Amino acid sequence: MNILFLGDVVSQSGCDFVRKKLPAYKRFAGIDLCIANAENSAKGNGLTPQSAQFLLSSGVDFLTGGNHTFRRREVYDYLDETMSAIRPYNYPAGAPGKGVGTIDCGFVRVGVVNLIGTTYLDPVENPFLAADRALEEVKDCRIVLVDFHAEATSEKKALGFYLDGRVSAVAGTHTHVQTSDETVLPGGTGYITDLGMCGGSGTVLGVKKEIAIEKFRTQLPVRFDTEEDAPCAIEGCVFDIDEKTGRCRSAQRVRLT
Repeated sequence: MNILFLGDVVSQSGCDFVRKKLPAYKRFAGIDLCIANAENSAKGNGLTPQSAQFLLSSGVDFLTGGNHTFRRREVYDYLDETMSAIRPYNYPAGAPGKGVGTIDCGFVRVGVVNLIGTTYLDPVENPFLAADRALEEVKDCRIVLVDFHAEATSEKKALGFYLDGRVSAVAGTHTHVQTSDETVLPGGTGYITDLGMCGGSGTVLGVKKEIAIEKFRTQLPVRFDTEEDAPCAIEGCVFDIDEKTGRCRSAQRVRLT
């Protein structure tokens, strides 16, 4: 089973480029399931019902989130009601939405777990301990995928090894920079430290480069604005999962321009 995991989709330009490129690529590569991190898919930042539905109607099958998931209050009810989008599991009880989800592919059930790191991010529940609980909620799924939305590469690497042999794949998100370390860990878990970004390639993580430069040069507050006219790229990773065992056979980086 070929599962495509897409990095953070950024703003309308990222959504538009996914719609333009994804359907043909899925046919070409024989993709059975596509999951994307959508926490920045709304224009500006955050997630809205509109940006979520746009991606789901563009060939993405399931959406995950991160530290910007709750930026837009209009998404709260949507997260509570939808079966196609989740937010990080280790947010406090009572946060809108769910941290795990399942996808019934007919011949196999796929569980998706979303976690957020704590190094340089908000002090939420320990993601390692939360992962143990989350896996109990998808133990009836032969294939289990984890989106770990974290800043520190060390935290991502550690969680990958912690979950090795217990899940089918661990994909890191959040930094918007694709890493070159895709692999299958010794226990059969596919892994990549960061999937990258779907959005403007001539930007600083999706933000207009002039604004980012001003911020770093002056250390003064700026209003981040996404670049909607820059050339775009889609970045992610394809995990070939054995649907009988749930183990990953291969992991391959993807970058479409």
